[in-house]
Amino acid sequence: MKQNGSTEAVMEEKSRKDFESVARDWIKNMEETWASEHESRVRRSLENWVFPWIGAKVANEIHAADLLSVARRIEEAGRLETAHRVVSVCGQVFRYAIACGKAYRDPSQDLRGALKPYRSKPRAAITSKARLAEVLCAIDGYAGNFQTRLALRLLPLVFVRPKELRLMEWAEVDLDAGLWSIPGPKMKMRLPHVVPLARQAIRILQEIKPLSGSSEEVGFVFPGVRDKGQPLSNMTLNAALQRLGFDTQDEITSHGFRTVASTFLHELGFPPDAIELQLAHRIGGVRGVYMRSQYLDQRKAMMQAWADFLDSIKSSNRAAV
Repeated sequence: MKQNGSTEAVMEEKSRKDFESVARDWIKNMEETWASEHESRVRRSLENWVFPWIGAKVANEIHAADLLSVARRIEEAGRLETAHRVVSVCGQVFRYAIACGKAYRDPSQDLRGALKPYRSKPRAAITSKARLAEVLCAIDGYAGNFQTRLALRLLPLVFVRPKELRLMEWAEVDLDAGLWSIPGPKMKMRLPHVVPLARQAIRILQEIKPLSGSSEEVGFVFPGVRDKGQPLSNMTLNAALQRLGFDTQDEITSHGFRTVASTFLHELGFPPDAIELQLAHRIGGVRGVYMRSQYLDQRKAMMQAWADFLDSIKSSNRAAV
């Protein structure tokens, strides 16, 4: 009986060191610093591609060949980018296991050069002033759903991530101050973000407020087409661009307006730090905290100048027609 108890204890200790247990513990440890969408994507990739084959193995007994077998299975499914991403995630799990004393080395390091090469494709974005003007004029003439049209018109003016725009709530918006304050949990980097609103952006928000706003200042600014208690669907903005005739694979996506803004703002001579801060890219340490405060006035001026620039190229485009 005593021997059985000892065996069970060994098995229990072994199970706590299996790769799946370690990986789930790592996810739990990291989830407070991740956006929920990222956490879900990482967890699903492990559940779909890794756990069924090596999840039950003790982390310290997994070798490079085991991990390569996992990667080859993903490659055979035609998912080269996923194969590289999954191996990278596994490497992070192994490094966490090493720190916790549940593994001695990271076998993913031995797969360098073993995977089929994958060249990431940059998000579609327009870098021609004339073509950008055509896109903006087409958006102004969008004949589809009202809130979709206004969301599309606002997106180039604020160049946030599409998800952040879709989840925009009236409680975050101060039209009098011309500021949109996004809470940290909604941001990719989990840090609060302030978006100065140009006069053109404020007019768009005033236009949609009778539809989605209220005296209590609650609710989504851009509610769903069928359910006002939900935000616009994550496919809505790209679908609208496709409906306007744009190729969202190779030309422009809703996310691509971030690249558009970054490209032109640099060309227009605005301070790189102000641009990076407005894109909500992470600038760490005390410098980052200081800069977020220091550059707010500059960012307000930059966002108004950006909105005026977009108006000017649209006017030029219409005059040339």
